[in-house]
Amino acid sequence: MILFNIILILHFVAFLWYTALLVMLYPKPVKQLPKTGLLLGISILVSGLLLVALKYPVINYYKVVPKLVIFGVISTLNGLYSRKTLPVKVYLVIVGLTVLASLIAVVKV
Repeated sequence: MILFNIILILHFVAFLWYTALLVMLYPKPVKQLPKTGLLLGISILVSGLLLVALKYPVINYYKVVPKLVIFGVISTLNGLYSRKTLPVKVYLVIVGLTVLASLIAVVKV
């Protein structure tokens, strides 16, 4: 249980840090994703997979599968625009998907 909670805290901190990076890009006229975003994305995915592995028989698939798809789309967009200027629409899509993933995580059904 302690291992699960430690991984959950790391997952939350990485997600919060990634969201903070996106918020710090908002006022800039030229938006370019920092390299730390890639590391944070990898840590979010790895910690998420570890959380699923630790709770394997009892998994909320209705939460895990949509979040995995959302993180896949975010990762693809981050990969496509890693060294380029980020268009405003793509930036808004990334922010929107990040907020959607956080809402899926915290809403109880």
